[in-house]
Amino acid sequence: MAFPFPASLSEALDHLLIAADEGLRALSGTAVPARPAPRAEGDGPGDAPARDLSGRLMRVNHAGEICAQALYSGQALVARDDAVRDALRSAASEERDHLAWCRDRLQELGSRPSYLDPFWYAGSFAWGVASGLAGDRWSLGFLAETEDQVERHLEGHLDRLPPDDHQSRAIVAQMRDDENRHGAMGRALGAKDLPLAVKSAMRAASRVMTRTAYWF
Repeated sequence: MAFPFPASLSEALDHLLIAADEGLRALSGTAVPARPAPRAEGDGPGDAPARDLSGRLMRVNHAGEICAQALYSGQALVARDDAVRDALRSAASEERDHLAWCRDRLQELGSRPSYLDPFWYAGSFAWGVASGLAGDRWSLGFLAETEDQVERHLEGHLDRLPPDDHQSRAIVAQMRDDENRHGAMGRALGAKDLPLAVKSAMRAASRVMTRTAYWF
């Protein structure tokens, strides 16, 4: 297997610095969105149990966006094709919007991010690098499958969020639409379909993250 070594030491350092900057911004809560958060009328949810549920679900979504930042960063670091790297970074920019929207919504709900965000970031970055080293088409396949699973996850959250939490629902709906587009982008660039065993492992890892982030 040919490894994607950069053309020069300077280029390698540039990629590493970009990856480090992305990680620091994601984990420090200083990522700045390029798009304003979707807005909806109303101040719901109105009671404490409903606010607690919304806060926990949005914490899971925030942790998912931490994972997305790390995944894209790891994949872009070792991408062979500049067009693939540019596409990954373009999608990462929209995921950065999601990260900031979820963070701000957590504050509005009086909740907090997951205590395990650094762990989620490190694990997802490793997944991203590993999938990228397998080749751009496998990396894109990993991206497409991830986005398909995230889209289904967000659909589930739309079912679970309190009906009067219009603001969280607007954010999650926009995130779902963006994830659908990212998955389609990966397939259009030549994503390979992943083996069933890999898809199952991804679903298992996702369940661990979502269930843990819900509480911690």
